[in-house]
Amino acid sequence: MILRAYQPNDFLEVYALFKDTVQRINRKDYSDKQIKVCLQSDLALFQKRLSLHKSYVVTNQDKIVGFGDIDDTGYLDHLYVAADNQRKGIATCLMEQLEKEVSGPIYADVSITARPFFEKRKYKVVKHQTVLCHGVKLHNYKMVLERD
Repeated sequence: MILRAYQPNDFLEVYALFKDTVQRINRKDYSDKQIKVCLQSDLALFQKRLSLHKSYVVTNQDKIVGFGDIDDTGYLDHLYVAADNQRKGIATCLMEQLEKEVSGPIYADVSITARPFFEKRKYKVVKHQTVLCHGVKLHNYKMVLERD
């Protein structure tokens, strides 16, 4: 597996990974209606954020199997691993790189599904959130990693 910087020509593969992961992995914690609204992303904004942030992908045999990004303020925006590549150290690899990119605390809005992974990395829940997205309530957590 290879960790490398995200490139703009990665977008379609990254977006497909995002959609597949949400549909297959997050399904255990969110309803069909919630999954559907999660997937109604503004593609241009999604692509812009990946391009502006410090973004990375992990590849295996030239296929993207994970991606993540963080902005300069320490907001970790995305962290996704392909459904067929869960529990292989990919998220850990990405997190180790993303956490090196900024100093100070790191914040993230974390899904119910991802919360245990973040907690293992010493992130703490700041608050439980209910977000209204296209008229549908979604539950997640504002989490922070405090660093010296």
